[in-house]
Parts: sequence; C-alpha cells; structure tokens
Amino acid sequence: MDKMKYSRVLIKLSGEALAGDKSFGIDPEAIGQFGREIADVAASGLQLALVIGGGNIFRGMAASAKGMERAQADYMGMLATVMNALAVQDALEKLDCQTRVMTAFRMSEVAEPYIRRRAIRHLEKGRVVICAAGTGNPYFTTDSAATLRAMELKCEAIFKATKVDGVYDKDPAKFGDATKYADVTFSEVLQKRLGVMDSTAISMARDNELPIVVFNLFKEGNIRRVAHGETVGTIVQGG
Repeated sequence: MDKMKYSRVLIKLSGEALAGDKSFGIDPEAIGQFGREIADVAASGLQLALVIGGGNIFRGMAASAKGMERAQADYMGMLATVMNALAVQDALEKLDCQTRVMTAFRMSEVAEPYIRRRAIRHLEKGRVVICAAGTGNPYFTTDSAATLRAMELKCEAIFKATKVDGVYDKDPAKFGDATKYADVTFSEVLQKRLGVMDSTAISMARDNELPIVVFNLFKEGNIRRVAHGETVGTIVQGG
C-alpha cells in the first residue's frame, strides 16, 4: 500500500458523470478519464468497490412522476445501472484492471450475482467490484445501495465522486455566493437538506459511523489524493 489512509473504499458514481458533457447516454471519453484514475489507485493496492447510478439512461423517480408505476420504473432504472456497470467494466479492463460486475438480481449471462462473501474475496484479490442494480428493490436509490454495500463489504469510507468539488450551502451553479464546507456532520446534512445523498443513505451512514468524502471526479488525481487523506472536497462525518 502506497501510504494510503484507506485500505478499502466504495466509490459512488452518478450516472450523469458517465454522460460527460452530454445530457444523455454514455461518453467513452468521460469513462476513460475517471477509469484511468480508478485503475491507478487500484494498482497501488487500494481495494475498490463501485456503485453507479443510472440517471444518464433512465431515472425511475422521474418516470414515476410522469405516471409510470413506481416499482416498474425503479426496476427499469436498475437495468440502466447494469448497462453503466458494463461500460465501466469495459473501460477498466482495457487498462488491465481486473473487475467483476455483480448484480442485485440475477443476470448470469453478463454478470455475477451479488454475494457478499464472494465480493469480499474479489476485493481481497485486487479486483474492482462493480455493484449494479441498486439493492434489487424498488423505492431505494443507488445512494442507499452505495451505503448498504459499503457497510456489507466493510469499507472504511464512501467516496462520492461528482461534478462539483464538495458540499455547498446552496447550489454553486445558481448562486455565486454559495459557500463550500470543508467538513459537515450528518445531522447538518439532514437538517439543511444539503443534497449529498438521500436521507436514507445519510441516516445509514451516520448510524454506522461511515464517513463520506464528496469531491470533483473530473479533476485529475483527486481519487488518489482523497485515498491518501489529503483535504479534497468535503468530508461528511460525526453527529
């Protein structure tokens, strides 16, 4: 291990990050960029699990708001996360980074079923484990899936990799006077509705004392910096 602060973490990627500058779909250039970052830290010995959203392809809650039955819409969203997981797997393996895609419901022709002990064994062997299809249940977001998998796999932190460089008191894209937090407690995130993750995910992380580091995915070297414990983005912990 290259003097890293963590030995095993889970990285939560939004589906929108895979679209890059586009509003829909998968951008190979964007995937290639953060794929190199992930492969780099994995080669240094950091054990990595990934959970990826599906919002770049299909968002269940949005479809539900337009009249689709919620459970049906959520299952479609879970399928979108599998598509993203396969795209990320392809990018990583082109970089000679060994991976396993594990899904919350069976799709044995394209991925392994998620089995906790098997996933841990893959991590111990240095493989990047890509957890797809959320929790396998409707009404739960991929944020909640990320927190659940991080706890199951005994990860030391969640890295929330986004398009912004941390947590702000309001949307920095809309407000020029938005203030960035260097650190913030789970209770503050819930009370102020800061939008780090959904409330279920934040509550689970708080109850299990699992820190969340929010940072800009697209700034080169950020994943390595966070893994080494450098002050990057915002850390959510305590209270």
